[in-house]
Amino acid sequence: MEVLIGLALAITLGLAFSLAGLDRDRALYPVLMMVIASYYVLFAVLGHSPQSLWIESSIFVLFFGASIAGFKSNLWLVVLALAMHGAFDLVHGLLVDNPGVPGWWPGFCGAYDVAAAVYLGRLISMGRIRASVQA
Repeated sequence: MEVLIGLALAITLGLAFSLAGLDRDRALYPVLMMVIASYYVLFAVLGHSPQSLWIESSIFVLFFGASIAGFKSNLWLVVLALAMHGAFDLVHGLLVDNPGVPGWWPGFCGAYDVAAAVYLGRLISMGRIRASVQA
């Protein structure tokens, strides 16, 4: 059920962003990627796990960096980061022992991430958003 909710939310928000014109700004999806990546850090804090906090913060920095790089150069990097975060969600529990992560989160977040990556990729492919920065 969490996968369906993640998919539905990503599609609904993507359409709402498009209808409101929010996706005309190249910063929307990089910022969204940063927020998505920050949740595991939040869960580490909620789980009172300093070790998880260090690990999750290190992983967050990677996705944060990819978001900045994508914004400054090419939004296809953000598409890739979203898709990679979706894949990361699938194996998160095998890599990081974070007691604050709700059991339903990896399925929900993974589905959301992949659907958002597909949606952003479609926007770029349709020419609605420029992938690269123009001088």
